[in-house]
Parts: sequence; C-alpha cells; structure tokens
Amino acid sequence: MQIETFSQGLSRLIDETASFEPIAIGFVFTEGPVWSQKESCLYFSDIPSGRIHRWSPSEGVTVYRDPSFKANGLTLDREGRLISCEHVGRRVSRQEADGTLTALAKDYDGGRLNSPNDVVVASDGSIYFTDPDSGITHPRSGVLAPREQPVEGVYRISPQGDLTRVADDFEHPNGLAFSPDEKTLYVDDTRLKHIRAFDVLADGSLGDGRVFAALEGDEAGAVDGMKVDVEGNVYCTGPGGIHIFDAAGVKLGRLKIPPAGPSNVGWGGADWRTLYVTWREAVCCIRMKVPGIPVGPE
Repeated sequence: MQIETFSQGLSRLIDETASFEPIAIGFVFTEGPVWSQKESCLYFSDIPSGRIHRWSPSEGVTVYRDPSFKANGLTLDREGRLISCEHVGRRVSRQEADGTLTALAKDYDGGRLNSPNDVVVASDGSIYFTDPDSGITHPRSGVLAPREQPVEGVYRISPQGDLTRVADDFEHPNGLAFSPDEKTLYVDDTRLKHIRAFDVLADGSLGDGRVFAALEGDEAGAVDGMKVDVEGNVYCTGPGGIHIFDAAGVKLGRLKIPPAGPSNVGWGGADWRTLYVTWREAVCCIRMKVPGIPVGPE
C-alpha cells in the first residue's frame, strides 16, 4: 500500500507507517463490512457465493448465513439486529433474535425494488438505502430480472415502517453515510464518480443534492462503499484505493491499493479506530488515528 498525500491534514488521520493486515482470504467478492461491538466480530458478505461470514479475532472466519440471497451491504440497527440488502431477494431484510428474516422493504409504487445495495441506520431508527439495478443485470452478483422501477433511487424506511423514495436523480447510487450530526447524508454515484451531499430535513426527507467531491483517477476500482469518522472526514472507495476528504470536501489523500481496488469500508474494533476493508477475495484492516462513527446499539 502507498499513502498518497494531498494535504497535511492526512497525517492527523493515519500514521505514515500504517499498512493493511489481511484477516480473511479465499472469497469471490467481499462486501458490506459491519462491526458488532457487542459480539466483538465483523460481519461481511461474499456476494457471488451467496453467504454472509462472521470474523472474530478469537474464532477467525465462520459462515454466518447461507444462503444470504446474495446480500451486499450490511449494517446493524439500534437493537443490534443485522440489516442486509439482498440482490436475489430484491429487498432489505432484518434478522430477528430467533434467526428469522423480516422483509422491511421489497416493493414501491406497485413494482419490485431493483436490487438494494447499501444501507445505513439513523439514530431515530429510520433506514436509508440505495437501489441501483446492478443486482438484476449481472447474474454473478444477483439474478437476471426485469426492472420494475423507473429510476435507480435512494429510499427511506421510517421508524413506523413506511417506505418513501427520497432521491430519484442518480445514474447509479451506491454507498451512503451520515455526517456525525446526521444533518447531511452522503450518497455516491458509481457511474458519475462523485459523492453528493444532501441536507436531511426534519421529516427525514432530503433537500437538493450538491456535488461534495469527485473521485478522479484512471486506475481500477469503483466508486462504491463509503464511511465517515467522528470528525466528519469521508472515506470512499474509488479508482486506485480509498479516497479521503475532510468535511468541506477537500481531498486529504488516498490509500492506494492495487490492482483492482477495494469495494467497501467499515469502522470497528473496541475503540472504533480500525478500518476494515473488503477487497475482492479478501478482507483487510488498517489502524487509523481518528475513530469512525459507531454502528449499532449505543
């Protein structure tokens, strides 16, 4: 790994001698890393294999759910229940305490969702997710199926379970993350290679989106997964590795990861200073100086 610095502010976030440590290998295409503080473990998806795995420092890797319905993005709600975006199921589901799955969203305005991709939970319990069509156009990561939605949108599930489309002007929405105060929702667009920032309004809807940052580069790697630290710095996968921006959208640097680039990132560890990275057939981690925004129960 090479640390590419664009601003001295990057040195506050990562030590120049930091490096990635592989913790799990031998998969097809990993995604959706989410840390459970209660269980001291990381959950992640292997999309083409149709499994969700669990990794812990003491037990290593085990299969957690098989089949996963080719789940992609994962997160935890405020009760610690696993939320997953299923490509084959074309839904957002929640795993209950007894192991059963509850469909939280699968249809909108008379048609099935495309293929929910990534997901985040707000402190009030509302759930936001992206719904591009990649899971119904690429059978390796989903299932071939006709598209029933006119757009590739962003949706919100209210704490009462109501589903609304909160953004409909993306070419291919993918990763999403809140600012620390939850007043801003960041959503990236894979095809346009940029991140947009939306004001979160009092009713949970979104204001007009503005371009927050562009992820430039000719190297391999898609604009995909994204997370934010407690200071508001934004970490997003993109060409050549992980691009890091401050809260104003100034590019601080890039963690260069050849050859294909990472798919997603997630915070974890006892102090939330470990950044877990899904990277094709592997999952790696790297230590950061500033902790990420915690996920799951407070």
